[in-house]
Amino acid sequence: MSAPTAGAADPGIVCAFAVTRNPPDIATLAAVTGHEEGGPLRVLRAGDLCLVVQDVPAALFGEEALTERLNRPDDLERCARAHHRGVQAAAGQGSVVPLPMATLYHGDRSAEQAVLSREAVLDALLDRLRGRTEWAVKVHATERAKDATVVAGASAGAGASAGAGASAGAGAGSAAGRAYLSRASARRRDRQDANAKAAAEADAVDAELRRYAIAATRHRPQSERLTGRRAPQLLNAAYLVEDAECAAFTGALARLAAAGRHPAVEVNASGPWIPYSFARWDEEPDATEPGRSEPGHQTPDHTETGRSTPDHGEPGRSEQALTKQEVRA
Repeated sequence: MSAPTAGAADPGIVCAFAVTRNPPDIATLAAVTGHEEGGPLRVLRAGDLCLVVQDVPAALFGEEALTERLNRPDDLERCARAHHRGVQAAAGQGSVVPLPMATLYHGDRSAEQAVLSREAVLDALLDRLRGRTEWAVKVHATERAKDATVVAGASAGAGASAGAGASAGAGAGSAAGRAYLSRASARRRDRQDANAKAAAEADAVDAELRRYAIAATRHRPQSERLTGRRAPQLLNAAYLVEDAECAAFTGALARLAAAGRHPAVEVNASGPWIPYSFARWDEEPDATEPGRSEPGHQTPDHTETGRSTPDHGEPGRSEQALTKQEVRA
């Protein structure tokens, strides 16, 4: 974030949440709390577009102070929730382009210039996102498959002990060793086959859902530490779906999640969300054919901490700034 011009009055820090053509009314904004430390949400016009913004204190939102705060999990979650509330307020009257969390400017003029410099791209994005929402889908290997891998490993260890005891007792160590290696090799192949089957089923889920989506993107799978699950996450994807196709998409989800359809995986979905994963104003948008994959990028991981973006990863996406004046953690 660039410093104010020397000698000029400090214009203050403005936090921007989203860009829209149809701003929410005053009553809607008054009912929403953005960052608790800031002023009321308000609308800032930039040409034919509008920004939903909030004045925030420099002591807490200056670059160094904000970086320190966002390194603390509790503060990060509060900022993520505040950001999502601001984006939701902006979306009340039509499509929006949600901005990255902690998009900050030195004063209204800087914010206006940032939007005006990308007005054509933002206009195209608003057209593209109108009447469409995002669905987040996560696919995990089943706990049963995970347990089978663990049991196979334990059995191999038990086989080694038994084989060693038998060979010592019978004096046939060589034969027992070969038998153990054969069993261990078979179990390893079984594990590999189970992993390959689960990965193939996750890919099949993705391919089927893309048939009902305008666009799709695959995020990096979340670790077991983040998911809180023993089984690995195989697919962490987002789908941009026409409102008119929502019933078809959710019907496909129900069929895919039905017991027995894909026994090696478990399918979970959430939505509809504001399309955070497809609001890429740092790239020139183009007409996207049905089912086409978007360039991958992380969303603030539809961060299970407070859904600053839908639950694909939630607050966490890596995005480029509208201008160099923006500050993000």
